[in-house]
Amino acid sequence: MALKIEQDLARFKKIVRGKIKQELGKFVSSGELIGKQGKKFVSIPIPRIDIPRFRFTDKQQDGVGQGEGDVGDSLDQGDQDGQGQAGNQAGQHVLEVDVSLEELVDMLGEELELPNIQPKDNAKFEAIKNVYRGIHRSGPESLRHNKRTYKQALKRQIFTGEYNPKDPKIIPYKDDRRYRTYKQEKLPHYKAVIIYMMDVSGSMGNEQKEIVRLESFWIDAWLRRQYKGIETRYIIHDAVAREVDENTFYHTRESGGTIISSAYKLCQKIIDEDYDPMQWNIYPFHFSDGDNWSANDTQECVKLIDEYYSKIANVFCYGQVESEFGSGQFLKDLKEKFGERDETIIMSQIENREGILTSIKDFLGKGK
Repeated sequence: MALKIEQDLARFKKIVRGKIKQELGKFVSSGELIGKQGKKFVSIPIPRIDIPRFRFTDKQQDGVGQGEGDVGDSLDQGDQDGQGQAGNQAGQHVLEVDVSLEELVDMLGEELELPNIQPKDNAKFEAIKNVYRGIHRSGPESLRHNKRTYKQALKRQIFTGEYNPKDPKIIPYKDDRRYRTYKQEKLPHYKAVIIYMMDVSGSMGNEQKEIVRLESFWIDAWLRRQYKGIETRYIIHDAVAREVDENTFYHTRESGGTIISSAYKLCQKIIDEDYDPMQWNIYPFHFSDGDNWSANDTQECVKLIDEYYSKIANVFCYGQVESEFGSGQFLKDLKEKFGERDETIIMSQIENREGILTSIKDFLGKGK
């Protein structure tokens, strides 16, 4: 019976997983999903899955099943008064299931065919970990293995004839005590930092910022699935750049001009001070609507990307969010300079929320 239940549960989970993958684009582009995130699980509404259940009616009621019936007899409860007006639309059966964020991210990786990240070889260091694998007859009391101690005392009492099954008292002697032993192992470990930069000038509206928030959430989730230790920093800029916290990053709107190089220079300063490229995997992401103050500043940005970021970052990613107020020129200038020649410099155009999935694949599909 237990095996049958486990089989049914596994089949149900497979159905749910299939439904989630079918609707993955909608979930990724929905801020509601992020709002339902708990510490470990995300609540996901799954439509069109009917859960079988018994329905009981009045035992005194006659009808098919409690008497003789003819072919074509109705199986409902007969003529009853109803309330409200009749509708012509089918009802929606919505089931909310809790799915771990890790499993959801794995589905994202499967759907987008994202390769696992290959960290920079020079950014690896050895982490020391205590591994408990042995048992010894002596050791500190904090490492005493109570189960092994009890079993040893029980075996001794049975062997010596001291054990009384009618009055079982197991009292360990000193020689019965067993202790866990450990050895230190060196494990490869990688550190990573994500540095988000965003244009917050007047042309970047709330919808553009929401697109950035949603996309960066899934980028974060995927990279955290790949690295055990990861840090995140945030930079906003108009004509001047400054580092801010996460909440400020997504909700600030300025009205000044746009000088993109100010963000790139601040990002460079943060990396130089806190993240040695020989020890860290570095992921700068810049989001903008493509407006920049001048062609001279764009050339300065291109120079920084070419001479600095292409050499120290795993990838440098630029995402251009479509805006009715933005010219989109910056992406054209980057494509003219870098094109497809360098896998380290990745550019993506995000027209709307439906474009988030494609953009994530653009940024993470290289596996770097």
